[in-house]
Amino acid sequence: MNTGGRLSGISSHEHPRTGQPGHVADLSHEPAGGVMTAVATRPVVGVDELRRAWRAVQDGQFRAHHREPVPARPSRSQKAVSWSPTGPVLPVLGCLGQAGASAMALALATAVGPARVVECCSATSSGLGTAVTAELGHTPTGWRLGRRDHVSIVRAAGVHLSLAEVPTPDEPTDHPVDTESSLTVLDVGWDLGHVLATPGWVEQQITGAEWVVLVTTPTVPGVRRLEVAASLLGPHRCVAVVVGASRRWRPSSSVAAGPSVHALESTQQLLQIPRQRYLAQDGITAAPLPPALLRAAAGILRRTGITPVDAASEKGPIR
Repeated sequence: MNTGGRLSGISSHEHPRTGQPGHVADLSHEPAGGVMTAVATRPVVGVDELRRAWRAVQDGQFRAHHREPVPARPSRSQKAVSWSPTGPVLPVLGCLGQAGASAMALALATAVGPARVVECCSATSSGLGTAVTAELGHTPTGWRLGRRDHVSIVRAAGVHLSLAEVPTPDEPTDHPVDTESSLTVLDVGWDLGHVLATPGWVEQQITGAEWVVLVTTPTVPGVRRLEVAASLLGPHRCVAVVVGASRRWRPSSSVAAGPSVHALESTQQLLQIPRQRYLAQDGITAAPLPPALLRAAAGILRRTGITPVDAASEKGPIR
């Protein structure tokens, strides 16, 4: 019943269900016609306040009692850190997670002879930690050194929240061959969009490389991501590796294939590798890499001109 124009038992200081004190809507007097209307007394949030809240969330400032300073995001106007290695660099980029980019990077370094692999991802995402057969310690700049036969493996010793935190690699001091002719395979380990949006030495190596190896899977998402990556980098300087493809699978048959994927296929810059069961199950270990992976790596090295065509010991078709 309405008593004195207000609902009995409900006030602006008592919740209508729990009876606990709280700030609730006040109810107006009953107008003519017997229809009750509610007038909210809670202040309306303005656009400026919403914008400030959104910026706070973007910067990680969304906990009332835990606010930490957020490092400034790198901008194109800032001077980027450069890296000028003495030998050639071949970047390897996975189009999507778990495609097999780290295994491909290790296979390339193994097939070319004495070489090194630089894994750029955070230590929490490393795929080469179990690939080394000997640990050689740490560098002052934050890299962890290891060796696997004639391949040096350099990987992050700590956690990197963004690509801007990855230091430049140290020049090898114990390399068994001349560093001016030895190959450095760059296992990028970051999304291509993040790489291109983060000025620094990794971005410079990707955008300035003569060749970039793209690794993907024979799925619709895998082909779609390959199409995007090849379009951004230019298909004329990309070699694509499709891991897990059957002999009958053709990239042109995928609904996600576009002009860049068709260009890679028509210029024979797209290689197909069967699924490597033990790599898919156990990851990279100290065990020898599958012959099919090494044959594909040898084909890539010939295609990119890193090794002469007549220097390859494997002459069979690469699939």
